[in-house]
Amino acid sequence: MECLQTYAHLQHAIDQLLRIEPRFKRIIDQHGLPSLRSVEPGLKSLLRIVTDQLISLKAGEAIWRRLEVRLGDFDGRFILECPEAELRALGLSGVKARTFHAAASFFSEFHQDELARMSNDEAVKTLTRIRGIGPWTADIYLLSAMSRADAWPAGDLALQVASQHLLGLPERPGSKVMLAISQPWRPVRSAAARLLWSHYRGLKGLDQRVI
Repeated sequence: MECLQTYAHLQHAIDQLLRIEPRFKRIIDQHGLPSLRSVEPGLKSLLRIVTDQLISLKAGEAIWRRLEVRLGDFDGRFILECPEAELRALGLSGVKARTFHAAASFFSEFHQDELARMSNDEAVKTLTRIRGIGPWTADIYLLSAMSRADAWPAGDLALQVASQHLLGLPERPGSKVMLAISQPWRPVRSAAARLLWSHYRGLKGLDQRVI
């Protein structure tokens, strides 16, 4: 699979993207190259995405720090031995606590190398078999942990807001429209996502360095 593992890869992907959609140049001109933030593939990174979902960055960080103290290196067997009630006491919702157990069970039987050999569609389909893991979580994992070049979390609110502004759309596009919009940007939609997150943070006056 094509990956965005270095800034040279990212620059090449952006060059391809600009030939297809020149309006992305506005983001580069204002903010420069987006940060190539990535994490190691595996259970721990997936659980961090789950933890942060639908809550503020500050809240997610606080919960994660408590989880790190309790769960150490996030070994699957150790997570399964930690009761859901205790995970909830550490700050997870009931749904997220159950997802922690489901993901730990999955990764105890499924080797990461198998996922790496799959296409994007196959990898998303496999990850969404885990209870509580939806397409957004799976796509974010492909983008940030597997450095896939064409991951596209179409349901991401920030991407939708940024796309509406950059492309001059009359309303915020939903997931189906985002998928349609992105088709010409294949196979470098991860670069588009990183640029749009940069654009969103610019619109909100947020620090670009955390992207």
